[in-house]
This record gives sequence, C-alpha cells and structure tokens, in this order.
Amino acid sequence: MGTIRYTSEKSFSAEQVEKLFLSVGWVSGQYPQRLHRALMGSSLVLTAWDDEQLVGLVRALDDGELTAYVHYVLVDPAYHGRGIAGHMIERLKERYRDYLYIEVMPEESKNAPFYQRFGFKVMEDGVAMQIVNPGERY
Repeated sequence: MGTIRYTSEKSFSAEQVEKLFLSVGWVSGQYPQRLHRALMGSSLVLTAWDDEQLVGLVRALDDGELTAYVHYVLVDPAYHGRGIAGHMIERLKERYRDYLYIEVMPEESKNAPFYQRFGFKVMEDGVAMQIVNPGERY
C-alpha cells in the first residue's frame, strides 16, 4: 500500500466503483452502470486512490447555495484505519464551508460517533425516512 492520492475529478470507471461498493457490501454496487451515472451527475465526488485502485469515496448533493447532503462515505476494508474517510470528510467540509448546512444521514446509528468526531451533531428531533421503490427496475 502506497501513498493515498485524493481528487475531486470524476475519473473513475463503472468497474472501479462496482469493486469499491461491493467491497463494503453495498447493494448499489450491484448496479455499476447506474451507480456510475449517478456519481457522474453528483455535485461533488471526492475519491481516494492507491496508485490506480479506487479505495475510498465520498459523495455530496447540494443545492448550490445553502445545503449540502453527504451521501456515501466508504473506504475499502483493506484500507480501514488509515484516516482516509476522515480526510475526505475534512475536504468536503472545506468545500462546503460557506453553506448554511452540511447534512448527513448515517444509515446505521453505530456510525454516528464517526461523524460527531468531525463536528456533525445529531438533530434534536430528527428522524431518518426513505422510500425504497420495489421492483426489478435496475
């Protein structure tokens, strides 16, 4: 494992994101073409690279002015413990420093302490909600 390189260039392939997302067991990795298109259309995608291997990714969606939503923070398990996710979160915070809100919705409550280390606070009366569209449209 070499030096980790970070970039906001969307220079990754569908195969690279598929491998990364499947490494952490995320279902979206099973739809690499759709995932790649979604990432290419995202406001910000920060990536971490070990030579030519995609080892980490953070995605944000924003409204261009007030609010940025962090969606996807993942690091290949072989690279855990190297501060990669934290470094990407700090870069994201810098990018959105002039926004009123930077919001994240951890899908598992056990991940909240990670985000709290970087200044995120649990919303006092907040609750996560979503619709999962059924069917084999993927």
